[in-house]
Parts: sequence; C-alpha cells; structure tokens
Amino acid sequence: MSLKATAGVSIIGAGLAGSLLAILLAKRGFAVTVYERRPDPRVATVDAGRSINMALASRGIRGLQLAEVLDRVMKFAIPMRGRMVHEHDGAAALQLYGVRPEEVIYSVSRGDLNRTLIEAADEFQNVELRFGQLCLGLAHEKNVLEIRDETTGRIYHSVAQPTIATDGGGSAVRDALVEREVSTVREEPLEHDYKELTIPPRDAKPVLDVNALHIWPRGGFMLIALPNPDATFTATLFLARRGTNSFDELRSAAAVDAFFEREFPGAKALMPDLTREFFAHPQGSLGTVYTHGWHLNGDILLLGDAAHAIVPFHGQGMNCAFEDCAELMRLMDEHHSWAGLFEAFERERRPNTDAIAQMALENYVEMRETVLDPEYRKKKTEAEELEKRDPNFIPRYSMVMFHPEIPYTGALRTTRKQG
Repeated sequence: MSLKATAGVSIIGAGLAGSLLAILLAKRGFAVTVYERRPDPRVATVDAGRSINMALASRGIRGLQLAEVLDRVMKFAIPMRGRMVHEHDGAAALQLYGVRPEEVIYSVSRGDLNRTLIEAADEFQNVELRFGQLCLGLAHEKNVLEIRDETTGRIYHSVAQPTIATDGGGSAVRDALVEREVSTVREEPLEHDYKELTIPPRDAKPVLDVNALHIWPRGGFMLIALPNPDATFTATLFLARRGTNSFDELRSAAAVDAFFEREFPGAKALMPDLTREFFAHPQGSLGTVYTHGWHLNGDILLLGDAAHAIVPFHGQGMNCAFEDCAELMRLMDEHHSWAGLFEAFERERRPNTDAIAQMALENYVEMRETVLDPEYRKKKTEAEELEKRDPNFIPRYSMVMFHPEIPYTGALRTTRKQG
C-alpha cells in the first residue's frame, strides 16, 4: 500500500529542504514543479552576510544518502571533530563531539549545498524549476496557489495538486493556513540576533584548526567560526539586541573595535576587515516557530522551517528538515492517500520537532556559557567514560547528532533520566 506517481506535486521553495524533496519525489516518478521567489542561485550571487555555514550530521546525511547525492556534498564538506573553546585569556581546548573516530559533524556552505541539490534536481526530466516566482499564499476560498512572477509582476493561479510548502520560517503558505483557521502558530523570537563576519587565511593558509567548530563563549553571548574549503572561516556573532553588551551599543566603528578588543581579542587579531564587514553585513534575527495544523486535507503540507523553525544552536535546523524529507518518503510507502499521508506525517513528526526546538534553546546556553564551567567539563568527561564502557549509555549530543535511529523525543526523554 503506497502512493502512486499518478499526479504532479508542487513544491513552494527551492531552499535546502525543497530541493532535496524534489529529488526524492522525482526518483519515485512524480512530476514535480518547484516555485522559488529568488533567482536561480547557480547564476545569482548570494547576499554577503546571509550564508551561515551548516553543520551536517547523521540525520541530514541519511536524507542525502536517500537522494543519492551525498558523494557530491562530501566533496566540499569539512569534518569537525569537536568544539575548540577559546577562553578570554587566549587558552583554547578541544572538546570532542564523540568518543569514536567516525563521530564528527561536517561544515558545509549553505550556498554550495543548495546549488548542488538544485543541480541534482534539475537532472530529472520530471522536475521543473521555476525561479523568480513568489508564492503569495492561497487564492480566495479555493485551494489554489497565488503566484507572482517577480520579473513581470504578473499574478497567476496554480491548483494545489498536492503542494508541499518548504518556504521557510516566514512561510506565506503557513500564513494562508492560519487565515483559514486550519493552523495555529506560536512564534517565540529570541532576544539575541546574529551577524556574520569573516576570518581570512594568512599566506593562503587557515589561521585556525580547520577540523573544529570554534567557540568564544562569554556567558551572555558568543562568537563562533566554521571552516570553509577556501581556508577562510565564517564567523558569527550571537548577541542581545538591546541592553549591556548588545548590538544597540555597537553603533560606531570605535564601539565595535573596543567591544571585540575587550571580549574577543584573539579573534579580533584574525579579522582585519572587522569594522567594514560589521556594518556592511545585515543583522539577522532568530526564533522558534511552533505550528499546530501542518496540512490542509491532502492538498497542502508544511515541511521543514515552514512548520517548525528552530534556533541554530544544536546544528539541527537543516538536519531536521532533511529528516522530514526522509520520513515523508517512509510514510509514503504506508499510505494510499495524500490526506492520510499528511495527517500521519504531522502526528509522527510534531512531537519530535517540538523536542529538538527545546534542545536547541538549551544548547545555546551550553555553548555560550556552560562549556566554561569546571563542573560541566567534569560531567562531560564522566559521560564519555560511561559511553566507552557501556554501549547503552549515549550522551544527548551524540544521540541527536550521531544516532538518527533515536528520535528527538527519545533523546530528550533519555537525557532527563541521565541528568
């Protein structure tokens, strides 16, 4: 009993989740039409300061394997063995992610990954990619998509056939479902924003360990840096919007220079273009989106950030969305109607996405503050020793990052017992 490829499927959004989903559906024989508001990223330039490197882990890897594109992605993926924690006095120590050599996560460029997935999707004759097409939501009282051609301004309608919305945390399709009282949404913005910066190479060589995720934790805020194939590092400052030690205080080059000299002197010495980039790059916002009601009959389904956007501090936003795609394919083999499939998908996935949203928020506190606590380090060492002795003992980070067979709900529940 499974859905047959007898009808076309529309996907709203050709980001990471949408492009991967297009491949997976095309492999099953569905005719797939993808609508994306942005220009084709294979020919357009990504906005500076909006790239945020992704941390690819086992749940995301499973989705890429299912689509048979993992080999392409691994060509530009950089393994990271652990967190390199940089203390205020300049001391740095590596905290390994796992106890086994294969337990690493990978730094991947969002732009490179998106282009790779779009290229792979475009190789299927049954995939049509339509760029520069903005979905405005649902037209009138019908289950009809309202699309605007961003080049001509023409607005046209397309029947939902069915449609899977992967149009991100600000999803227009989700907004339309809320207007229809199909969905209810709770948005919890984080009081901290982010800004991307660059740590360039010196004499064409990287200035930090390329096989680590670097963190400068400072209690209420932090700076992180992930490696790139060109020997640069993408650094991201996470900081409160207002108050003491906030973006509001950094209104001048002198203020930025003084702040970094005081809080991140070691990192500042590695960023010769700091003040120019700081004011040239946008200040991004973060938050969590909880949605109840991910689908409208068998016509529309929300997937990925459109259904459950989370903060990036457990490195699971992309991985969770890719797991969504893989789980949808698994459930497709168990259902013969789109309505039944969509209902089962929300029923099974929503408790897990709620769990990882909670763990991601908790991990922010761990990254910016707890990693410096001697008691935390002692417990981490004890947990690693327990894991080596007892294969049934798996720390939460490992459960989330390296054990896709353990659902997020199981990781959260087990963590409470371990604590």
